[in-house]
Formats: sequence, structure tokens, C-alpha cells
Amino acid sequence: MGGVLEPHTGWTFLTNHARVLAAIADDHNARVRDIAAHCRLTERAVQKIIADLEQAGYLSHTRAGRSNTYRIEPSKVLRHPAESGLTVAALLALLVRDEARRTQDPADSGAAVGDG
Repeated sequence: MGGVLEPHTGWTFLTNHARVLAAIADDHNARVRDIAAHCRLTERAVQKIIADLEQAGYLSHTRAGRSNTYRIEPSKVLRHPAESGLTVAALLALLVRDEARRTQDPADSGAAVGDG
């Protein structure tokens, strides 16, 4: 997941909860420290977000020694009425597709929105 990144200020399109969930989807064995660095959050914020996601049934974990393995509930529907019917799996599919595009050849990065 990489090293510590610069903090971000201002508004963004994705919530921190979505970022943490996407980071966990990318690596189900990720450490809180790595998730925090990837999402540009504090470890405490990530712990709170993970607790929120678990309490709401979007995420669960099993402990093996000192590490956790997370399980995402892909069929769980998103909470906001505007996303009625949209599942976690659908959200993560969009984010994974975006991540795949960002890691492609830099010459391809100029593609217009909607190309696909």
C-alpha cells in the first residue's frame, strides 16, 4: 500500500469510509497502519471507521495472532437513500476499475470520462 502520503485538505467525492473499505478490498490482511497511510488518515480514525463498518454489517474480521483478516459483505446495500439498491460490490467494482485505469500506461491517462 505504500508509504505515508501528504495529507489532503478540502472536500472530496468519496467518504473516508469508502476509502477504508476500498483499501480493505484491495488487501484483506492489511494492517490498520497501512490502511491509514494509504487513505491519508490517522490510525485512530481508521480504527473508528472499521468499527462503524463492522457495527453496520458491512465488514467483519477474524483474528489470527496479531493480525486481522477482513471480510466484506458484498451484497450489503449502501446506506444513503440516493444509492438505494446499490451494493457494496457495485461500489467496489467502480473503485477497482478506476484503480486499474490509474495504474495503466501513463500515455493512456488522458482518456475522456466515459471511455471504456
